[in-house]
Amino acid sequence: MSHTLGVRQARKQKTRQALLDAALGLLEEQSLSSLGLREVTRAVGVAPTAFYRHFRCTADLGVALVEEALGSLHPMIRTTVATTGDSDERIDRAVGLIAGHVAAHPAHVRFVARERHGGVQPVREAIRAQLARFAGEVKAELAKDPVSAGWNDDDLLMLAHLYVDQMLVTASLFLEALEAPAPERERVRRLAARQLRLISLGRRHWLD
Repeated sequence: MSHTLGVRQARKQKTRQALLDAALGLLEEQSLSSLGLREVTRAVGVAPTAFYRHFRCTADLGVALVEEALGSLHPMIRTTVATTGDSDERIDRAVGLIAGHVAAHPAHVRFVARERHGGVQPVREAIRAQLARFAGEVKAELAKDPVSAGWNDDDLLMLAHLYVDQMLVTASLFLEALEAPAPERERVRRLAARQLRLISLGRRHWLD
């Protein structure tokens, strides 16, 4: 009996993932607000009624895509601002991690970039909540750094949000240059590093 339940659960999870993957592919060319569940189920090859065994609506599916796109990034985000190494090493590490993630998951990055200010409120709220978590985690890492001595919580959180926003900007730059020639990708990498360096420089002099 338990074996049968396990097989059934695995099949259900496989169908759910297929729906997520199909939706992500369709969202390469459109926004979530224009996506129909029949498009998604047709792409997977299941009946429209099967959709409701996994998601209440397309907004619910979109929230699941947000979790898939951003939920696994928390360790990487913390690593980008970890206190190991000097400032330039941290910046190079951050830019490299972001570039690698964009190259590996361009559809997820494009989805978040489009839906962050899109027309589906639950998805906007889910993205906002994930980014707030990122900011809280970055703040905790920044607080460990001796450079942050004397900073109050509000300023640390402001800086954390600034870093998170800049990471999103950097991801968008790399996404736009994904198919560009190597010199253009290198130009983007240098620009991203300079922008982060400017934030780092301002941080060191904030209490002057």
